[in-house]
Amino acid sequence: MLDGVTSPRKRVETRDTVVIRFAGDSGDGMQVTGMQFTTESALAGNDLATLPDFPAEIRAPAGTLAGVSAFQLNFSSNEVFTPGDDLDVLVAMNPAALKMNVGDLKSGGILIVDREGFNQQNLQKAEYASNPLEDGSLDRYQLFQAEVTKLTTTALKDLGLSARTVFRCRNFFCLGMTSWLYHRPIEPAEAWIKDRFKKTPELVEANVRTLRAGHNFAENAELFAVSYEIRPAKIAPGKYRNITGNTATALGFVCAAQKAGRPLFLGSYPITPASDVLHELSGWKQYGVYTFQAEDEIAGVGAALGAAFGGAIAITTTSGPGMNLKAETVGLALAVELPIVVTDIQRAGPSTGMPTKTEQADLLMAMYGRHGESPVPILAAATPADCFRMAFEAVRIAVKYMTPVVLPRSPRCPSPSAPRRVASSPTCATRRPSRARGSSPARPASSTASAASRRST
Repeated sequence: MLDGVTSPRKRVETRDTVVIRFAGDSGDGMQVTGMQFTTESALAGNDLATLPDFPAEIRAPAGTLAGVSAFQLNFSSNEVFTPGDDLDVLVAMNPAALKMNVGDLKSGGILIVDREGFNQQNLQKAEYASNPLEDGSLDRYQLFQAEVTKLTTTALKDLGLSARTVFRCRNFFCLGMTSWLYHRPIEPAEAWIKDRFKKTPELVEANVRTLRAGHNFAENAELFAVSYEIRPAKIAPGKYRNITGNTATALGFVCAAQKAGRPLFLGSYPITPASDVLHELSGWKQYGVYTFQAEDEIAGVGAALGAAFGGAIAITTTSGPGMNLKAETVGLALAVELPIVVTDIQRAGPSTGMPTKTEQADLLMAMYGRHGESPVPILAAATPADCFRMAFEAVRIAVKYMTPVVLPRSPRCPSPSAPRRVASSPTCATRRPSRARGSSPARPASSTASAASRRST
C-alpha cells in the first residue's frame, strides 16, 4: 500500500496537530527528508509551518554535537501559525542528534532511532557515558528502534552501489516509515526523486526502492501497532503552493517591477542566509530581471544605487555585517532621493555572527545606522507567505516617496516554508518611478515635494 492508506489490521487514531522533527548529521539528508514530508503534508490538505535548523559551522566532524542538522514541521487539521514548540515525534539518526533534540520531545512522544547508529564510536562523539537506548533514560518516550542502516543495505544489495552511496539513502527509509505512520502519500516524493536524479538512473532506483522499503517495513512489521490520521484543514478553496520566505520575497520584487513597468536590478554580495534571493531572482531573466554578483557588499549597494539613478527598480540583499558596510550608501541614497530596497535577512550575534541561527539583531542598525538625520521606512514580514506582500510594499513606498526602504527579516521567516494561495491577479499596485534625464538624478514625485522640503529644512 503505497498511497498512504494504512493496513486495516492496525489501529488508526486521529490527531489534530503533530509536530515532527528529523535530526541527523549535516550529510544525512534531513533537510531533504523534511521538505519532502512537508510536500506530502501539503498535498494531504494540512496547514503547516516549517523550521529548518542547520549548523553554522562549515562542516563539523560527523557524529559530533556541533554537526547536527534538523528540520521541524508542524502540520495540522487546524490553522497553523508557528512551527511548534514541544515535539510529538523525533527521528534521530545518531546519538548526537538524539542528545541535541530529545529535550524538546514531549513525555510520551514518539522517538524513532537508527539502532545501528548508536555504536561506541558515535556514543563517545556525542559525549554519552552509556547507551541511552539501554540505560532506561528514554523510558518516558515511545521508543522505536529500527535497523535503518541494515534494512537499507538489504534493500539495495543487488544494485552494486558503494557503501557510502547506500548509507546516504537512509533518509528515504525514514521518510517512508513516517509517511506510513501519518498516512502521507509517497508518490510526490517518488516524483521528486525521479526528477532530481534523472541523470543517474541507479540513484533513482536506489532512493525509490529505499522509500518503499521504509513504507512497507512500517506497515508490515510489528514495530508500530498504531498509525495516525490528520484530517485536511479547513482553508479557503483555491490553488496553493508551498513557498519559502526568500522565494516569496523574490517573487514580490518581480511582481512590483512588472507593475511599475521597469526592469528589476539586484546588486548583491552572496551572504547566508540572504543568498537564496539572489539565486531565485537569477532565474527570472525573462521578466526583465538583472542580477549582479558584486565583489563585496559596498559594490553591491553601489551598483543598486546606480540602477536606481537609471530608473530601474533597485534591490540589494544582505545580512548583519553587510548592513554595516552598506550604511554610507544608504545615507547617500536618502540624500539624493533615489529609491532602493535593502533586504536584510538577519543573523545572530555581533560582528560576522552565526549565519544559520536566529536573532532579530539589526533593527536598531536599520533605524539609526547612518550619519545625521536620515530616517528610512522599515517593513517586516510576519510569515514566509507575507514576505511577498512586504517586498511589494517596500518597492511601492520606495518609488512613491523616492527613498531607501529597509526590509529586515528574521531567519525564521525566509528559510521556513508555508502554503500560500496563488491569486489569479495580484491585488496590489505601484507606480512608475521617474527616470533620470541627462546628468540629473531621478526626480521625486510631486506628491512628496513637501516631505523633501521638510528633510532639507
